[in-house]
Amino acid sequence: MQLRPRFVGRLGVADAVTVANAMLGFLAAVVATIDPALAARLILLAGIADGLDGVLARRYGSTQVGEYVDSLADVASFGVAPAVLVFAIARQEWGLTLSEVALADAVVLIVPALFVAAAVVRLAMYTAYDLAERTTCGVQTTLAATVLAAAYLSGIADPAILLGATGVFVYLMITSIEYPELTDRDALAMGAVQFGAVLAPTLGPRVLPRALLAAALAYLLLAPLFYAPDGRAD
Repeated sequence: MQLRPRFVGRLGVADAVTVANAMLGFLAAVVATIDPALAARLILLAGIADGLDGVLARRYGSTQVGEYVDSLADVASFGVAPAVLVFAIARQEWGLTLSEVALADAVVLIVPALFVAAAVVRLAMYTAYDLAERTTCGVQTTLAATVLAAAYLSGIADPAILLGATGVFVYLMITSIEYPELTDRDALAMGAVQFGAVLAPTLGPRVLPRALLAAALAYLLLAPLFYAPDGRAD
């Protein structure tokens, strides 16, 4: 009988970063009820880890479990964590309780729950159908989480706006709109801004989170039309 963990020798360097991504997602979900700004930064940090594991997989090779670990980690970091963040912000601002069920209570609970459901469906569809493609159908969970976290760090703290954006992403994550992958160059540039937003979210007039939000929204709105999979504009 062998007592060593089953994953020994089966997980690679990229997988270890992916597992760290999942841990960051858990921490973000827990911290969201105490310090939403820190939770938003942890979500962005998880996004950096999500990009890094892809780079490491291409550099050192992937494993048989890599694609499954990646999707599971993304559910935690870019499905559950941003949903809890938006819920926590709304609850903190509106002082909601469950003692009396009201429309506001229902919205604050249901919209984040639908966000998690859409993220799970989107990631499952990606793993099943889009993994080997240069494009993917529906807005990426990472992008949705980045927009919500960057928006809050940019000073957009109105629960109605954040819940509205969350509801929009519920639909966008499961649409058939095709989004191309970022080139390594563009992903590196986005990651640098994202890292800056994590380290110094209040620098100047929140310059770095706002720059990240602008870049993420530009990709969200324009990439299906103008951003080719090979990195050249159409």
